[in-house]
Amino acid sequence: MSRVFSSIAFAFLNLLHPRMLWLMIWPVLVALFLWGLAAFFYWTSIALWLAGHFRQWIESGVFFVRFDGGDALVFAAHVILVLLFVPAVYLTALLILSVFGMTEMVEHVAARRFLQLERRRGGGIAGSVWNGVVALAGTLLLGIITLPLWIIPPFWPLIPVAIFAWVNQRVLRYDALAEHASAEEMKAIFAKLRKPLYMLGVLFALLAYVPLAGFIAPVLFGLAFIHLLLAELQALRQAPIEGEARRVEAL
Repeated sequence: MSRVFSSIAFAFLNLLHPRMLWLMIWPVLVALFLWGLAAFFYWTSIALWLAGHFRQWIESGVFFVRFDGGDALVFAAHVILVLLFVPAVYLTALLILSVFGMTEMVEHVAARRFLQLERRRGGGIAGSVWNGVVALAGTLLLGIITLPLWIIPPFWPLIPVAIFAWVNQRVLRYDALAEHASAEEMKAIFAKLRKPLYMLGVLFALLAYVPLAGFIAPVLFGLAFIHLLLAELQALRQAPIEGEARRVEAL
């Protein structure tokens, strides 16, 4: 847990740089424009479509008893769309940042804290694109699988946070290490830091719902992932090899 919060602290310091401030603003504005345009044209029709499907699921799940929730189901559909809209904006901003900003952010962090860290380039543009495709496909799949649960009030705030926490760490972890780590190192670090990475993803998903603070979320947590993963990569390379350590002890 301490590594998670220390990486966020380092990220806050990096936010003060003008280049990071610019990256903090424009991806979110672009994402807001795109999703705002979609909401203007399709929000009502999608809400009514969701309400209709919720009614069908309830009727088929309660001994086929006819159920007419009326305004309650429409209201539930609007609530779900609101809960989806905010993380969708930040997921879009995150993907834009992943393509157009993460390389610059990695360079910014590496030049100030990890200047001596060797670059083994275990990832690349093709891998980053594929990682983004997998993240989007996973988001859609998780959304479809959990959709019947969204009409149960306790799950409304929990499901989008859980889904987007997974997406956040999936997108950011690859781009944070692609330049410096080998493919084998990336796999080992992702496995070792599974819980801290998901925790960062959860905090990112929660911050996205905070007014105004959500603007800094993509860059802040992009920087935090970079600090966390590059620090782990540096520690991994500095750790003695087990066989070598035993030989030195024997001498």
